[in-house]
Order: sequence, then C-alpha cells, then structure tokens
Amino acid sequence: MNAVVSPQLAGGRLTIDLGALVANWRALAAAAAPAGCAAVVKGDAYGIGIDAAVEALAAAGCRTFFTAVVSEALRARRAAPAAEIYVLNGFPPGAAAVLADHRLRPVLGAPEEVEEWAALGRARGPQPAALHIDTGMNRLGLAADLAAALSRRNDLLAAIDLSLVMSHLACADVPGHPMNERQRAAFATARALFPGVPASLANSAATLALPDCRCDLVRPGISIYGGAALAAADNPMRPVVRLEGRIIKVRDAAAGGTVGYSATQTLSRDSRLAVVGIGYADGFPRAAGSTDLRTGASGWLAGRRVPLVGRVSMDLLVFDVTEVPADAARRGEWIELFGPNMPVDEVAAHAGTIGYELLTQLGARFARHYVAAGA
Repeated sequence: MNAVVSPQLAGGRLTIDLGALVANWRALAAAAAPAGCAAVVKGDAYGIGIDAAVEALAAAGCRTFFTAVVSEALRARRAAPAAEIYVLNGFPPGAAAVLADHRLRPVLGAPEEVEEWAALGRARGPQPAALHIDTGMNRLGLAADLAAALSRRNDLLAAIDLSLVMSHLACADVPGHPMNERQRAAFATARALFPGVPASLANSAATLALPDCRCDLVRPGISIYGGAALAAADNPMRPVVRLEGRIIKVRDAAAGGTVGYSATQTLSRDSRLAVVGIGYADGFPRAAGSTDLRTGASGWLAGRRVPLVGRVSMDLLVFDVTEVPADAARRGEWIELFGPNMPVDEVAAHAGTIGYELLTQLGARFARHYVAAGA
C-alpha cells in the first residue's frame, strides 16, 4: 500500500486519471471482440495502485484480472469480490489452500504445481486454475512434451477445474517478427490437447496488432496504463499517469559553469536553472541525466520543453528554464516529468529503458491524486 503524502509537503506529485485507464481498457476490449478482455494489474497495477485500478476497471465491466504474485491477488480480491483473479507466477509450495480460500486461480506452470493443485482438488473438489504452456519463451510454463503428457493424465485433470490454457508471446511488440507465428502455431497445437478449455495468448501488443493471436481472452497490460506496446508505431492509448516535480528554487548560472555531480555538463550560455525536489530515490532514472556528450530527458513547463541538465541526484533534478517566462518558472511551480506532454516512453528511452520500468518504480514520496472515472 502507498503511504498518504501531503500535497502541500511533497516534492513530487502523481496525478492518475482513472477515466483514461477505463477508456484504454474499453478501447482494447472493443479491438479484441468477440474475445474477452482481461486486465493485467501486476506490479501494483504498473505503479498506479492496484486497489484503485481494480475498483475502476471492475466498475467499468472488467471481470478477469491477472496479477504476478499472491499478495497482489489478495488485494485485487478485496477490490473486486466477484472477479476471476489469476496469479501468473503460480504459488509457493504449501500455499495452495490460501489461494483456494480466497477464490484465486493459479496459473500452473510446473509439474509440481499441477500435482499440488490436484491434491487440493481431491480433498476439496476441483478448483479453477489456468495452465501455462511454454511456446518458446523459456520462462514459465510446461514444455510441449510435458503438456502433452498432462493431457493424458485423467487422474490429475479430473481433480482440476481447468478454466484457461495460455501462453505468452516474446516478440509481439514487433508484429512482423517470425517468432510470433512460430509461437502462435505451437500454441494452436498445444491448446488442441485440452478441447473445450478457453485459450489466451495475446498481450497488449498482440491485442492491437496480431488478431490471429487473440483467441478467447486477451491479457493487455502496459496499454491499459497509457504506455506504448508496439516498438515502431504511434501509441493510440490515452496517458494515465502525470508525474510532476516541484521547483525548490530558481538560480542563475554563468556560461562555462557545470551542473551537478562529476561536472558532467558544462553550460554553453548564461542560464536560469530550476532545481526540482525529486530524484532517483523516487524512481526517476539516474540514466536520464544529461552530459556534454549526450542529451538527457526533458520536462514540460508553461507550454515548453525544458531540458534536464547534469546528473540525476538522489533527491534533486535541475532543468534549464532560460526560455520560460520568469513568472512561470518560480519556486513552488510544477514541472511535468512525464504525462500528456512528455510521453513516458520518450523519457524512458533517454534512460535506456522502457516505460514499464518507470511506471513500476514510482516511489512512495509522491503525493498521489486520483481523478475518478467520469470526473
């Protein structure tokens, strides 16, 4: 759970637009139809807060959620008492009863999990679960030969209420990648081993760009939160998160001076600099800073881009606000670090990472404000 931070006292603030979140999910659901559309809410709903996200999406009609771990699933259950909630990472040894007690559905990806879930089913009656079949990613899921062997194990399958068969695409962000077709074909073979069981393969990228992979249920994640799912295409999703940092002070600095640790950037002109009260301790990536050899990320203030100057510190950023009117760049004002004007994926690219990482690393020192759906 995120601690409540006073907006008056915070160095940074997050504005989370639940209306945009719902609109993105509805757009993906429309694209996926007639397949159903779930919502992936792992990583604290990609950093925005799983409780608020699940409540808003459930109210909008989402009936199926995917978390990564059991602790997330328990929070999702409290937020959506009637939903189907899957746990992608399965469950630790001995924890099957905890999931069953809270009507959570493990995604079974190892023979040991299958055996343990079946044992629970023999004692309590068959309990719902998904089966993950690996089609080439070599992470979670049963290999094809193990899936085929399981399909012949009536003693195990009779003790499991198999509610979903699924796999995961490795390269869906590049729609033309040959691995997409190899995985689709492998999954078609695997799902045929379990006739009558609904199937799921598509993530955000496949929901948008690979209609042959949508099957019965799609599982979008990053697109719901406004991030770009496709590597080389415009992002059709609405931004959900706006991150802003408060200006602590504005100072003048002379040409030839340097800014920040290790003097990595030298000012080429007399400049006005705005010092902002957040840094890498808040999840803003250190690698997004600027040097004399490379341009870092930018912020947005008073309708203008303002470049980040020098290194990102633990608790401080510095922006060049020379071109911004003095009455707009002053102590107490807010600079947008990513949001509607500065796409999160652009900022992430300057740090050599992806929007997923920025969103899921948002720190606890921000004041959070949720804009309700329909507000």
